[in-house]
Amino acid sequence: MAIGDSLTEGLEDLGPDGGYRGFADRLAEHLAEDVPGFRYANLAVRGRRMRHIVGEQLDSVLEQRPDLVTVHAGGNDVLRPNTDLDGLAGQLEEGVRRMRAAGVRVVLLSGHDTGWVPVLRIYRGRIAVFSMHLRAIAERTGCDIVDLWSMAALNDPRAWSEDRLHFNGDGHRIVAARIAELLGRPMGPRELWADPWGTPTERLPKILRRREHRRWARMYLVPWLGRRALGRSSGDGRRPKRPLLEELKPRGEADSPRD
Repeated sequence: MAIGDSLTEGLEDLGPDGGYRGFADRLAEHLAEDVPGFRYANLAVRGRRMRHIVGEQLDSVLEQRPDLVTVHAGGNDVLRPNTDLDGLAGQLEEGVRRMRAAGVRVVLLSGHDTGWVPVLRIYRGRIAVFSMHLRAIAERTGCDIVDLWSMAALNDPRAWSEDRLHFNGDGHRIVAARIAELLGRPMGPRELWADPWGTPTERLPKILRRREHRRWARMYLVPWLGRRALGRSSGDGRRPKRPLLEELKPRGEADSPRD
């Protein structure tokens, strides 16, 4: 099972059916390849905050009792300046402990480095602090953690959609490959997530970067800030795309962004 918000739901990674796919779906498809009867659920919904993830999503995990759960949580809380990060980490740790007590293997995903993104870099310190909390939670509870902050490939614009808030298909593929390696079921060579392109990113001239930053702020940042000012969420009224553990039929796909 996968719990979390928009990144786990798979935003900006469109599948063949036109729906969102994402790293969790990609990982599940890979794990299902040689496991007959493999079952999978994705409870994530865009915009969800910690209280939802360790609330109704966690309740569903404990009811259905999967063997493995991936958890990416807290991003929508950390970006709110008044959120108490210590208290937020406490909520997550309690949820992790409940899953561990139920015999569930838990894989936490840390926050990623936003230092390369104009405006969003002001949140870098808060994301780093919360990510260190996640490391401590993993140490205390005996769960696994994938450190997205340490993954240089995720500091490359080629891993991100135009909104700079969500991975694109390559970014989701990179994250899925890293988790698969942690689980001892690699999708291929380490380069799939450590050096997916094999070439440095092309840097635009300064004047073009400024123009692109202004366009991004107008198209994505202003609407995002507006929703938060009004207390709205892009996930209002939405339900999980795959709420129940159901058998997943594997499908083949090349796993490298180089393809």
